[in-house]
Amino acid sequence: MLIVKKFGGTSVADKERMFNVANRCIEEYKKGNDVVVVLSAMGKYTDELISKARDMDERPPKREMDMLLTIGEQMSVSLMAMAMHTLGVPAISLNAFQVTMHTTSSHQNARLKRIDTERIRRELDARRIVIVTGFQGVDKYDDYTTLGRGGSDTTAVALAAALHADACEIYTDVDGVYTADPRKVPTARKLKEITYDEMLDLATSGAGVLHNRSVEMAKKYGVPLVVRSSLNNSEGTVVKEVVSVERMLISGVALDTDAVRIAVLGLRDVPGVAFKVFDTLAKKNINVDVILQSIGRSGTKDISFTVNKDDLEDAVATLEEHKDRLGFKELHSERGIAKLSIVGSGMLSNPGVAAKMFESLYNEGVNINMISTSEIRITVLISEKDGVRAMNAVHDAFGLAD
Repeated sequence: MLIVKKFGGTSVADKERMFNVANRCIEEYKKGNDVVVVLSAMGKYTDELISKARDMDERPPKREMDMLLTIGEQMSVSLMAMAMHTLGVPAISLNAFQVTMHTTSSHQNARLKRIDTERIRRELDARRIVIVTGFQGVDKYDDYTTLGRGGSDTTAVALAAALHADACEIYTDVDGVYTADPRKVPTARKLKEITYDEMLDLATSGAGVLHNRSVEMAKKYGVPLVVRSSLNNSEGTVVKEVVSVERMLISGVALDTDAVRIAVLGLRDVPGVAFKVFDTLAKKNINVDVILQSIGRSGTKDISFTVNKDDLEDAVATLEEHKDRLGFKELHSERGIAKLSIVGSGMLSNPGVAAKMFESLYNEGVNINMISTSEIRITVLISEKDGVRAMNAVHDAFGLAD
């Protein structure tokens, strides 16, 4: 069997945890399996690097940030190889150049294009554990790129797909996928299994367990995923196409506090205006989420939408730069907001789900600013200060408590 194991930053935060991970991987290796390990940077090391960069430059160039941030994963994999060597097991560390992991040139948010597997296959054939840097790639200009926060998950899934692995295991500091973040909702319950679609919507809505692009890729290539803790031997949560249990109404509640709202006011009420606004942002690789367009009055209309807070300055600057072409009168932005979402395939066949969610928020005195829905998700925009309280209220309203 070929197994890909990914370990997050908290799992390799110090020497003790490094050796814990090394022993878990060696245990798998001694069963006769081929083992590929993907690592994130140790602990909060990425945050430290970001802080160092901003000491130098308040708005550092994205290319230089990628050059800097790749240090963290390279340190993790080399130290892990040393730990395994100490334990008497052959291992080798590889970075994005050595694999090679080819990506687009969108710095800080690159997408994987393909992976050359020859080097990894050669090392596995030599019965070595292969330890690969997560989160990073190489573009056509031979520059380092990074895949965005949580990108090591995507690296692991992409490797599992390219190598036709028998399993892809994502290890974190929690026991699996919960009905809500257990650090914010004490009564959250661990799920035995969840569908790709539900996991994708939860990840996109702010559940930090998995990178949303990793779930997207796992679904596309049919990669079997298991999310489990690196600190114990619990079974974890299986992410797959179809689950065998009776569908619950709601699978989970997610809170995203990384969103900001932008309002473009006084646009002309003519065909093609919305296309021009969002096409302008798309060309700058700015992702837009919740969108609300007002009813046109007096020949004008307003469009509000959310973007990630890291994209706020670029989004505002881009829109202001094209103000004359887009033809809007004012541009407003708002921080201090949060997206609260419920996700579940069960809501397809159960009317009144939205009403129950809105009732629970009303009972808590939480005001709703915007609403977005899909077949398996309802998202509302609320004040960030109400976020955790609203999350607990909705979680309880749908009977998700452990």
